[in-house]
Amino acid sequence: MAGCNGNVQLYSGNLVICVCGMAGSGKSTVAKRISERYGLKYYSGGDALKALASKMGYQIDKRGWWESEEGLRFLRERMENPEFDRMIDNKLLEWAEKGNVVLDSWTMPWLLDHGFKIWLEASIEVRAERVARRDGLTFEEALKSLIEKERRTRHIYERLYGFSLGDDLSPFHLIIDVNLLNKNEVFQAICAVIDNLLIRNKHAGFNA
Repeated sequence: MAGCNGNVQLYSGNLVICVCGMAGSGKSTVAKRISERYGLKYYSGGDALKALASKMGYQIDKRGWWESEEGLRFLRERMENPEFDRMIDNKLLEWAEKGNVVLDSWTMPWLLDHGFKIWLEASIEVRAERVARRDGLTFEEALKSLIEKERRTRHIYERLYGFSLGDDLSPFHLIIDVNLLNKNEVFQAICAVIDNLLIRNKHAGFNA
């Protein structure tokens, strides 16, 4: 099921699209495909944080790094020093201001006052199954690491910005339940909505 909330203005010459969802929801995959389809630049908050972790000496090349003990150790370090996240978010905001971007981010939907914001909803069981397949983990290992990672991540953002990741969906214009959809069906549903908004806004511009 999909739903749209509120009104959004999309301008074909200066698109800003935010894709959000908990780990294992497929947000990175669909965000990259959206960027390719519409000729937009792709920026990932998670990739930016991993690059920062690499500079700090973490070995980030391991498959499923975020769910590893080292990835969780980096999360604990972020909890002690929230300036890591603030620095990354400020860079994402700069890229958003330039426009023509797709942002794969857990914070931008709340921090940006413009753009088209998409939330992918999936149960933790479905997400754990996907992460387990992706990273070569057992279901139990994936579920345990997701619960721990998301608890710490929510704490970081609640302390920094005051929103509850995964609970407050008020910023989003499009919410899609992806539990029973494959990645192609999710992508096609999102593109149908974006195409419709682009056409509608183009016609509104002609009639202004």
